[in-house]
Amino acid sequence: MDPMMESISMKKIIAVSLTVGLVTGLIGYNASASGETDNGRTPVLTEMPGGYRDWPLIAVAHEEGKLNDLRAILGNDIAIKAFREGATTYPDGTIIARLAWDYHPLEESKEAFGAPQSFVAGSPKNGVQFMIKDAKKYASTGGWGYVEFDDGKPSTTAMPEACFSCHSIVKDRDFVFSRYAP
Repeated sequence: MDPMMESISMKKIIAVSLTVGLVTGLIGYNASASGETDNGRTPVLTEMPGGYRDWPLIAVAHEEGKLNDLRAILGNDIAIKAFREGATTYPDGTIIARLAWDYHPLEESKEAFGAPQSFVAGSPKNGVQFMIKDAKKYASTGGWGYVEFDDGKPSTTAMPEACFSCHSIVKDRDFVFSRYAP
């Protein structure tokens, strides 16, 4: 084969390889940026945010019915600033954590009052849940990504659709149920 033709063929092979690699990379990046890779099973976070247990308290809640738990709602600095300002929309970067426990009557309160009156947190329930605001990445779920961690690992259950269906009830509050407890 002529050296000039060999050089042209090699350049074509390199150009095609680079193009295929670039297109594959762009497709992978676009799928990842949408937050919907792996059929919605890729967790929003793969690790719990460091120090989340030290985040400021947004609110405390007592859930009845099927949930029947005590909850602490915590927020990162971006979330706290928005809550304190009375936001009804939250900026990108907002992270809200939900911790939940079952609860039991405090034995001493039964003695003191003759009936169960004071209740204390018991075992953790339903893992630790996070909402992460990124309006572009999670556009299909109102701008929020949802993830639950069970025993420190992201849940394998697809959270976005399940969480979003309930949170849609509070669309006018940017899909956030909690109210800031001053």
